[in-house]
Amino acid sequence: MKRIFSTVLILIVVAASAGAGYWWGTRRGADANAVTEAAAAKAPATPDERKKKVLYYRNPMGLPDTSPVPKKDSMGMDYVPVYEGEEQEGGGSVVKISIDKVQKLGVKTETVAVREMSRTVRAVGTVELDERQVFTVAPKFEGWIERLHVNTTGQRVARGQALMEVYSPDLVSAQQEYIIAWKGVESVKDGSPEFQASMRQLVASSLQRLRNWDISDEELKRLEKEGAVRQTLTLRSPVSGVVLEKPALKGMRFMPGEVLYKISNLSSLWLLADVFEQDLALVRQGQAAKITVNAYPGKSFDGKVAFVYPTLTPETRTAKVRVELANTGGLLKPAMYASVELLASRAKGKILTVPDSAVLDSGTRQVVLVQRGEGAFEPRQVKLGMYGDGYVEVLDGVQAGETVVTSANFLIDSESNLKAALGSFGGPEQKSPTQKGAAAPGEAHKGEGTIRAIDLKTGSVTLEHGPIATLKWPAMTMDFPVKDKTLLKGVKPGQSVEFELAPERPGEFAITRLSPPGKQNAPGSPAATQDHKGR
Repeated sequence: MKRIFSTVLILIVVAASAGAGYWWGTRRGADANAVTEAAAAKAPATPDERKKKVLYYRNPMGLPDTSPVPKKDSMGMDYVPVYEGEEQEGGGSVVKISIDKVQKLGVKTETVAVREMSRTVRAVGTVELDERQVFTVAPKFEGWIERLHVNTTGQRVARGQALMEVYSPDLVSAQQEYIIAWKGVESVKDGSPEFQASMRQLVASSLQRLRNWDISDEELKRLEKEGAVRQTLTLRSPVSGVVLEKPALKGMRFMPGEVLYKISNLSSLWLLADVFEQDLALVRQGQAAKITVNAYPGKSFDGKVAFVYPTLTPETRTAKVRVELANTGGLLKPAMYASVELLASRAKGKILTVPDSAVLDSGTRQVVLVQRGEGAFEPRQVKLGMYGDGYVEVLDGVQAGETVVTSANFLIDSESNLKAALGSFGGPEQKSPTQKGAAAPGEAHKGEGTIRAIDLKTGSVTLEHGPIATLKWPAMTMDFPVKDKTLLKGVKPGQSVEFELAPERPGEFAITRLSPPGKQNAPGSPAATQDHKGR
């Protein structure tokens, strides 16, 4: 009996324990669920739920136009924000490449910045004589060369140095006239003052005649001192320099004006450089120049632009620029071939620039790739100015602080079909078939709305429509032309309709189908035919 009672008591205890355990487990589970729900309620928002960074704002009508700040288009519509990570969806002109491909292509970027820029204009030319330092010895009388004191070309001469001795009957006659006049002055010392003045005037005239024939002062002083006629007179050098030409020969006869010596001072020379037509705007008077010649490798000569010639050579499309330089040590020789560098800079100071390697030039337009995020690039048409120092001036298209691609531009073009993206600059925005919510090329854009007004004369209708996902348009009221005026038959203001749009021109759309909800245009009607073609 006791054994049976003990067994029953144990069973009761076990049952009670099981019940208590079940109650405790249920309560614990409820508490855990409550804690989990509270934790979930207090958990921070996911990255997708947090507000994303706005990169730029795109045109709501699909035009290839973006803005760094919010604004409205000509119709008063707000530009649509494009968030970080949505660049591809935000505009058809943005292309994306995987990060792996970007690394494999070796893409490099640089920030658009404002800097001072200069450009080196390079040209070639020849060393020439300074035309202002070239002199000739050409007697103004007829005569014969009796003796040459300077008888070699290239010989250096000093100013006043004897060149040659000449005989001329005219010189002999002029000397004799002077001696007679001089003796006349001596013989009339006791005469009247008027007569003495006349004789002195005759002496002066005789000396002036010899001076007009370029007889040197040394010869005239000797004549005054000696008072005797010489058969030959010495012709002297008018300047110091080098004999460049010497047609004079001993014993030869010369005529008035015939060149016997050509002498030039080579202490300063000219460099006549041929500057290309497109570089002429960067060349100005007083500009510093650096000259190098093949004869002296590693050595340079300093010069200065003295004159830009006013004519252009049509065969080479170059203009002559005269550079003056000192010939220290006589190292430079006329007719030497030389290279010249002219340092040109912009007078307006610092300018907005990008590396010249960042520019993709098609010949008709210039484009740079602006980085919009990791693996995302936007082709941007730019207007360029001056080139120099590996950079190019940007007049329009980018802003300071933006990042542009400087290497692997053409590889990106190949990898991402960039040409298709660039096409959006010249026409309506083309959306990739892979874009979420985008319509394929040729597919109509569908929407629903309410007719507010109808104009049968112009064939247009005013619609208050809801959002159009394929165009990313918000709800608004707009005027649309219709493809066919027969689409307006059977509809009236205030009526709810379904419609389809097709692009006419960039940013302009026309209605190709218009019908009450759930209905199609009557078969065989122009509208139905148009709708069938659109499909």
